[in-house]
Amino acid sequence: MTKIKEFIKSEIVLIISFILAAASAFIVKPSAEYIGYIDFRTLALLFCLMAVMAGLGRLGVFKLLAEKMLKLSGSTRSLCLVLSLLCFFSSMLITNDVALITFVPFSIVALRLSGKEKLLIPLVTIETVAANLGSMLTPVGNPQNLYLFSAFEMSTGEFFTAIYPYALLSLILVIASAFFIKNEKLEISPDAEKSNINIKLCVVYAILFAASLLTVFRVIPFEITFVVSLIAVLIFDRKAVARVDFSLLLTFVFLFVFIGNLKNIDSVSNFLQSIVGGNEVLAGVASSQIFSNVPAAILLSGFTDNAADLLVGVNLGGLGTLIASMASLISFKYIVKEKVSAGKYLLVFTAVNIVFLALNLALWLVIR
Repeated sequence: MTKIKEFIKSEIVLIISFILAAASAFIVKPSAEYIGYIDFRTLALLFCLMAVMAGLGRLGVFKLLAEKMLKLSGSTRSLCLVLSLLCFFSSMLITNDVALITFVPFSIVALRLSGKEKLLIPLVTIETVAANLGSMLTPVGNPQNLYLFSAFEMSTGEFFTAIYPYALLSLILVIASAFFIKNEKLEISPDAEKSNINIKLCVVYAILFAASLLTVFRVIPFEITFVVSLIAVLIFDRKAVARVDFSLLLTFVFLFVFIGNLKNIDSVSNFLQSIVGGNEVLAGVASSQIFSNVPAAILLSGFTDNAADLLVGVNLGGLGTLIASMASLISFKYIVKEKVSAGKYLLVFTAVNIVFLALNLALWLVIR
């Protein structure tokens, strides 16, 4: 019974996503069409990146970088500011998912080494918000941007004109958030162990990471990157495979099935068609809270020609609930693994997201 309770507590998102997918299957009967729901490219990239990050973490790379960062930062506030800005700016190029997979584990190690684990919830919250909002400034920053940019054949000027005011405001808010962190001196714990790095393995993982980034930019087909990464990890560092969060991958699969079934329910489609036109921003924000912003973008794009407003809506829609942006699930999984109160994290996460969302919507009302 105890093990069951622990499983439910640690895998609550997986369980909920499974229940939603199973419930929707009673309305839309399972068929071969289900396969089409699943975004295998996203799953393959997630696996590759998680394998790389798990391997680098096992080698002690994050610990070594954390020690260097702690020495340079000097204070909790400067550390939180630097890490949040790294998530914000890096997500523009490597996507919000990759930014969080990269920097959240790094942050956990840094706070543990300095004995500042109490900052884990606020820091990871701001990092998650920063990654979700920074990624909206470029067409390749997140999947919904890439989809809308291509599907509506948007010009570069049209894209940036629509989104840059909200990215600028979000940057200001991320910087301001750091000043709510109590400014304390940072020191590495005296008993911190020295990191011994296997250089050869680091080179292997660096190559795999570069291949993953090239796949994000669609330079390399995801099938090739996935196969090469899997084989390389099995040959050079098999233990890293065990550290891949397969439950997160399953969570994505269940959510893809749930959302795919919703799109095939006529009443849902008809309802969306009646409310989207002329209300793209609010429809994007609202639907993202339920479907997540990537599926919401795909779903709503069939009911409007206003790409700019839909772009704004689904990007701001990444704020709000935990499921509003699937990237947020990545941070949540790391938090749960650290045995931090999931309830407390969700409370802080939701409160911060609501503030950021409200201020961005206020800006939208001013400039619309």
